[in-house]
Amino acid sequence: MWNQAQKEESDFRLSSKNNKKGGNQSILLCCKLFISESRNRAALDAIEQAVRLHPETVIVNKFEDRAYNRVRFTLVSYVIHDSIGTAVYCPLQQAVVAVAEAAYEVVNLELHSGAHPRLGVVDDIVFHPLAQASLDEAAWLAKSVAAEIGNRFQVPVFLYAAAHPTGKALDTIRRELGYYRPNFMDNQWAGWTMPEILSEKPDEGPTRVSRARGICMIGARPWVGLYNIPIMSTDVSAARRIARMVSARGGGLPTVQTLGLVHGEDSTEIACMLLEPNRIGADRVQSRVEMLAAEEGVDVEKGYFTDHSPEMIIEKYMNLISTNRE
Repeated sequence: MWNQAQKEESDFRLSSKNNKKGGNQSILLCCKLFISESRNRAALDAIEQAVRLHPETVIVNKFEDRAYNRVRFTLVSYVIHDSIGTAVYCPLQQAVVAVAEAAYEVVNLELHSGAHPRLGVVDDIVFHPLAQASLDEAAWLAKSVAAEIGNRFQVPVFLYAAAHPTGKALDTIRRELGYYRPNFMDNQWAGWTMPEILSEKPDEGPTRVSRARGICMIGARPWVGLYNIPIMSTDVSAARRIARMVSARGGGLPTVQTLGLVHGEDSTEIACMLLEPNRIGADRVQSRVEMLAAEEGVDVEKGYFTDHSPEMIIEKYMNLISTNRE
């Protein structure tokens, strides 16, 4: 027998097919999926096509980095609530699971290598509330997606931030799992070199890791700015020293997390996560990196965001759905 939530979800799907009006466009969730591939065009096309089969979810941005061999899709859709205001359905769930399925079919972690750390083919999935959506709604969807991915694809899933029962931080989980340690020459990550039985029990899925699929992190949190600063030097040790002194963990700027990484043949990069971008923004991070780089005797280029602002993402989403319905 169906419960009320299942009935209302079914009713919505039927009515949506009939009138294509969609849901409440003032309650939106954004999902960022980080997948360990950016060099195989056929694989990327197959992954992207999996999203496009779900027209109620919109791709508002995509960022590919060949040096890191990593791609990020930014997806947006609406949330449906039942009669008492509880979230019961979001088209993002089907789209995200479809992306994961496609990625697991066309990407093999054992054959993957790149200059960015990763633990899985579908390495990270994070949900952000947009417009009038709440963090609780983002966490609800993150946990639903985690259960489906963990059980359906037999992939260990670790929840983080608002999706985790105690709010455990992503970087803490990654550190426990050895995410930040390069496992290949020239500061690269390649294949799967860790034990196949996890010492830490995942929140969903098995404790045994498929070497071809790896692990998946899934979380929910307020908006995070992703800002990268090119360092015109191949000295990754210098980049790491700068990164550490900029980060909150190294005694630098609060709410800023950083990595110093090789980026191509003639440069390195400071990859920054701005956990509270309205408090500590890109300008302050850029200034601090430039100061520290001068002390190291290396040049710095102007940094760049890898995604749009939340306001621009909402605007792009509204424009795209309007175009799709014309």
